[in-house]
Amino acid sequence: MNAPGPRHDWTDANQRLMGAELTRIKARLAGEEQESMATAAEIRAALSAQSAIDRLAECFGLSPFERDILLLCAGVEMDTKFSSLCATAQNNPQRSYATFSLALATLEEPHWSALSPIRPLRRWRLIEVTEETSLANTRLRIDERVLHFLVGINYLDIRLEPLLQKSSVAAMMADVQRKTAQAILEALHERNAPVPVIQLLGDDCDGQTDIAASVAAELGMQLHILHAEDIPAGVHERNAFAVLWQRESVLLSSALLIKCRDQTNTAAAIRLAEDLSGLLFISSHDPLELQRSTLRFTVNKPGAMDQRALWQEALGSAAQKLNGSLDGIASQYRLSAQTILSTGAEISDAISASDKPDELLWRTCRTLGRRQLDDLAQRVEPTSRWEDLILPEHQKVILGQVASHVRNRLKVCDEWGFARKSARGMGLSTLFAGESGTGKTMAAEVLANELHLDLYRIDLSSVVSKYIGETEKNLRKVFDAAEDSGAILLFDEADALFGKRSEVKDSHDRHANIEVSYLLQRMEAYTGLAILTTNLKTSLDTAFQRRLRFVVQFTFPDTEQREAIWRSVFPGATPTHGLDYRKLAQLQVAGGNIRNIALNAAFLAADTGEAVGMVHLLHAAHSEGSKRERPLTDAETRGWV
Repeated sequence: MNAPGPRHDWTDANQRLMGAELTRIKARLAGEEQESMATAAEIRAALSAQSAIDRLAECFGLSPFERDILLLCAGVEMDTKFSSLCATAQNNPQRSYATFSLALATLEEPHWSALSPIRPLRRWRLIEVTEETSLANTRLRIDERVLHFLVGINYLDIRLEPLLQKSSVAAMMADVQRKTAQAILEALHERNAPVPVIQLLGDDCDGQTDIAASVAAELGMQLHILHAEDIPAGVHERNAFAVLWQRESVLLSSALLIKCRDQTNTAAAIRLAEDLSGLLFISSHDPLELQRSTLRFTVNKPGAMDQRALWQEALGSAAQKLNGSLDGIASQYRLSAQTILSTGAEISDAISASDKPDELLWRTCRTLGRRQLDDLAQRVEPTSRWEDLILPEHQKVILGQVASHVRNRLKVCDEWGFARKSARGMGLSTLFAGESGTGKTMAAEVLANELHLDLYRIDLSSVVSKYIGETEKNLRKVFDAAEDSGAILLFDEADALFGKRSEVKDSHDRHANIEVSYLLQRMEAYTGLAILTTNLKTSLDTAFQRRLRFVVQFTFPDTEQREAIWRSVFPGATPTHGLDYRKLAQLQVAGGNIRNIALNAAFLAADTGEAVGMVHLLHAAHSEGSKRERPLTDAETRGWV
């Protein structure tokens, strides 16, 4: 059998001390001479840590009389002899319980204020007062949680269990976040009481939790988490929570982290924070204005270099199978250390056994990113590739440069130090300008396929709001999720959202200008690839154009390019007969219209059971012209049939 450990030794000694203390209280009730205090002193000397009753009295500032009241109430619950002693001492067989008048008459150093609401016994709900009769004769009962603590059983109060969760120290943290935790510890050591509220700001919710848990552990404390939406709404319920938590923070030696996921519940978090003492953290994206002393630290998701190191640590030996893909993963995706740790643990074995470990890791990260963006934007399944894109060589070169900038961002910005010189202008905002149907969306699909990234089209109707501040909030959600997921953002018809600021004539103009100004700032800070498409480049705000890394002008295709589009528009499985691509190229339409004509002609041919021929294309071309309200000329269709 194993020898009892230090915890068992402390528990046994603590219970012996409680026994000696209760024997002393029983002697007072019986009016007998008290035993020598030498026994209690000997037991205290054997304790490996402070006894429960001594710690409780010290932490809550109990006077000797209040301490003995607590022991009296505990004795009634733990020892059956106390009931008869209480009844005898009060000359009433019905009063076999503790009362304040009994305590005043039998215990040492009595004072009437011991039972006032502002004194520790009732302030911290160490005892309960039923108030059935007068205050002197009312029944006093020890709180069950406190009773268990006195005998060495320490647990979170069951009344708080539904609201709180315990957080353990993270197994893995980014270097920058370890430094933040150390900075917080140094700041706390420099401060005297009262302890300031530690605000952890930024976009890394997991990292904020890790830092709070690390700081608490260094101070010998646990960390419990409360989500702001779970804060009781009523004043009385919130006050009751504050009292119980502050008591628990002492009994468990624990710190509290209030997590504000959005701005909805910050008011409740502020009200609660003002009522609490002890070590308190608040995590949120933006600062909260508190009356209390506050320290603020920014905790964003780790940068690319830290992300790469975290992946190497999380994957262990499996990382050796990856052929440089960690650079791309680290530069494209912004994940928390805990997400990297859990993901690495899940797929490390699969990577070790896979023939294509790079593809497996990349696919896993894309799946993680979709969880956030699928609810905010429309995901486009990219089908187009370089061979499908018919453009002048100059435009293709620029598109290739865009892809190169995305692939090599980690090397240039982080390893070569450009990001340290200036954080501004590190994004990859790109403008595709040109008439409808000239290939702007197809080019975005080509880049998504080339870079193995998801492409999301931003629906302006779901972003722009008539309510002040809502548009900015919606855009922030989109940009934040896109940065985390590594996705390409496609703003179709961007001039509707990124238009020129106007002269301020009323509040609506001012609000619209604020939206544009916010977009200017957010685009400059955005680290991913954002593609803006427009038919009217001149409608864009000039400040946006200055912040664009690339501008690709999609020109109307000439005859040679139109012929190339016609030759590539039909899938290999489509039956065709007698198509004259040179004559088809005479039609003055863009690539998007050509695809519409080809598709409609295919349906006409399928309906008649024939291969796609010039007659089907002629009918489809006239339909397309009618739709565009631009009838075809004889010169365009001469010789088709």
